[in-house]
Order: sequence, then structure tokens, then C-alpha cells
Amino acid sequence: MPLFQTSVLKKYLSQQDHTAVENAYRKYSKYFLNAEIQENIRSSKEEQFQATFLTELFVNVFDYTINPSPKYNLTTEYKNEKNNRKADGTILKDNTTLAVVELKGTNTKDLESIRRQAFDYKVNHKGCRYVITSNFEKLRFYIDDATDHEPFDLFQLTQDRFALLYLCLYNDNLLNALPLKIKQDSLVKEEQITKEFYTDYSLFKRELFRDLVKRNVKKRWIQAINATLP
Repeated sequence: MPLFQTSVLKKYLSQQDHTAVENAYRKYSKYFLNAEIQENIRSSKEEQFQATFLTELFVNVFDYTINPSPKYNLTTEYKNEKNNRKADGTILKDNTTLAVVELKGTNTKDLESIRRQAFDYKVNHKGCRYVITSNFEKLRFYIDDATDHEPFDLFQLTQDRFALLYLCLYNDNLLNALPLKIKQDSLVKEEQITKEFYTDYSLFKRELFRDLVKRNVKKRWIQAINATLP
């Protein structure tokens, strides 16, 4: 299921810097929509492409700074707080894990298997809100839990669909909790829509009942009058 309510999402998409999104899409397209590169990615082993994937998407397109550069907010092979297992990638804010990234090769078709592993990493990092999984071709973005996600096909994203990926993953957006705010606003909007629906439904039921009563009373009067006629 989608993460965001449609009208709420449209509002936030309209507020983005469209020039910045277009520039990012050009960078993204040059690499991820290149047919020859796509074939090379498909033939690459998981370990061969992990670091390049993080660099090409998160650094070159979404402006993260990767370790060992100074003031980095993206690192690889980041160890869990409670055990020695490591996520393939981790997005950090103030030295705290904000998002975990779990990657597999394109030969991994079952993205659910990646999700289970990624959420195992998430629960081992206090304050982690986001999970990103990918087999280098398909990408899923989760907030807080595994019930809903936004899916993206990295090998054929249109600019409109890329704008949503940018909204979710761009450095400033993610680090400033914008995706979380959109989800929270979406939940409020969905609750409002539900309340309005039940209010309208309740009014409809009352009006329908009154109309049926009115019609039934009128019918009985006609029957009573007819019964008195010779």
C-alpha cells in the first residue's frame, strides 16, 4: 500500500524546488536510465556494486556525504548497536542512525526477503525511522513499520515518479524528517476523510429512514381510505 494520502502528497510535491528536482533527474537519468549501464548492473555481483550504488544514487543524485569524507552522513557496513551484524548502508544524523539501507543483487527477485533483514537492522538502532531496500533495480522506501511502502523502479522512473523519490530521499528532506511529516499529515487526512464519510453516511441513513416512514404512512392512509369506499 502507498505511504501517503494523495491530496497531502500533491501539496508537498508542489512545494519542492522544481529546478533542483529537474537537475537531480538529469544526473539520475544519465546513469540509471543508461541501457548499457543497466545491463552491467544486472551482471554485477552484489558485493561488486554496493558501494557504487550508494555513491551514484545517494551521493551524486541526493547530495549525501559518504564516509570517509569529513562530516559524512552516509556510511557503509555500519554495525548494529546490539550485535555485530552490519547494514549495507546507514544514513546518520548527529551520529544517530536515521535510516538503514539493505542491498541485494538484481538476481534477488523477492524484495520481501530483503525487507525482513532490513527491519532486523532497524530495530537494533534507537531512533531509526526509515528503511530503504533495493536489488539495484527496484527500491522500496518504508517509514517506521513494514505495513506500507513506496516502490520505485530505478530503471524506468519518469520525472514525475522521480519527484516522489526525491521528496523521500533527498538529503535535506530525509534528515529534516519531511517524509515522516508527510506520513503523519496523511494519517490525519485519512482520519478526517473517514469521519466525514461516516457523518455523511449517518445523515443519509436518517434521511432514508424518514422518507421510508413518510411513504409508509401515506400508503397506509390511502389503504384506509380505499377500505371505506363502496
